[in-house]
Parts: sequence; C-alpha cells; structure tokens
Amino acid sequence: MGGTVTGVGVTAQGLGLEGPRGWAFRGVSFDAEPGSLITIEGPSGTGRTCLLLALTGRMKLSEGTAGVGDAVLPKRMAAVRRVSALAHVPGVTDLDPALTVAEHLHERALLQRRFGDSLRGLLRPRAERRTEQKRRIDAALTAAGMDLGTLPKGPRTAVRDLERLEALRLSVALALIAHPRLLGVDDTDLKLSDAERAEVWALLKSIAEAGTTVVAVCSESPDGAVKVSTAQETEGKEASDALTEASRA
Repeated sequence: MGGTVTGVGVTAQGLGLEGPRGWAFRGVSFDAEPGSLITIEGPSGTGRTCLLLALTGRMKLSEGTAGVGDAVLPKRMAAVRRVSALAHVPGVTDLDPALTVAEHLHERALLQRRFGDSLRGLLRPRAERRTEQKRRIDAALTAAGMDLGTLPKGPRTAVRDLERLEALRLSVALALIAHPRLLGVDDTDLKLSDAERAEVWALLKSIAEAGTTVVAVCSESPDGAVKVSTAQETEGKEASDALTEASRA
C-alpha cells in the first residue's frame, strides 16, 4: 500500500459498554499481536458493532481498558481514531449509490490529502500531488483485491450497480487510502455465499499479513483468527439501543 504499514497490537481487559436499556457487551478480554486478524463473532444484535466502534475509538467504553498500540482506551480515543479506519459499517461508512467508483476514490483521496496528510505534502507541486494520489488509490485497490476493469462500466460504474462483494471491497479500499494501522470492518459475511465469504477472509488475511491489524465483525470466524465473542452477556435489544444512543451523541 505504498510503504510499509505497521499494525498495532490490541489488548482488552474486562471491556463493557452500557446503553440506556442495559449492557451492549460486557466482560470482553483478549490479546492480539500487531498484524493480527481479530474477529468479533456472534449473532446480529449482540453488541458486535458497538465493540468494533469502541476498539477504533468511535464509542466510549463504560468499563474496562483497551490498549491500541501505545494508546489506552477510553482515555485516548482521539489518538486511536488517528491510526484506525472503518469500512462497511452501516450508518457510518455508507457509500453513495449515485456516485461512481472513481468519484468515491477521488473524493476520499482528496479528503485524506487535505485533512490527513502533513502540511509539507500539501505544499508539493500539483503534478506531484496528483501522482501521489493516483499511487495511493492504485495501492489501496490492489490491497482490497478490486480490479476496476472487471466492473460493468469500469471506474465509471455507479455504486448502485456493484455486487455486494465488490461494494465491500470498495469500502475497504477507501479505508486503506489513509494507510491505517488498524482497520475495522463490519458485517463481513452478511448475505454472502460460502465462496464469497472465503474470498473476503482471504482478503482480510492478506491485509493483516501485509502489516495492518484487522478487526472484523462476523457471524462465524475463520480458522487462524483471534476470536472474540460479545454474545455471552448481551441481549439483542440492549445492544441495538446502545448503538442507537451512541449514534445520537
């Protein structure tokens, strides 16, 4: 992805998040090395997305502590947000169905250049900035396993015309443009065939093997992952209420 990405180690001790109707999850502990594939496993409605958002600094924990690299949650949420990115999270990273794939990529690269890169990068000549933007987009697409030439209209294909698997790959590519050290992916295997699920896990394992730590929400974890479950202490209504309340905050 254009330079070596060093993932972060993630440790958790007694994590819990309480919403207005009860606990979304509680008692979550695990330890994962940098470059791991961490899976948050369980049925829908058991606080999986809440835990994903908490581990990436987007939702404040009610109890317990987590270490993401050198940053400790919940105290340093902003620091964790700076080294993490999200993909395929409903209500958070939704793609615009009317925009084309190329428009999404260009917009994300432009935002990254303006708000995520150094001042020195902004002051480079326009030709250099364009070359860097293309390089960054191409690297992200390669890492996400997305070949624009296979799409119905190539890069001009509208998001509404993408198959579900390709939409997931695009969302991952958009997240990788920022060169995150921690990548969070929601609904990894939702409504996919067995063959498509195998493709997604191969993709996420390859991203982890390249150095980026990956946290992925799923209904069933693949072999070789650091498996985390939120199902023991939760009820679907409580987890849903906690996520709704957090999104309003």
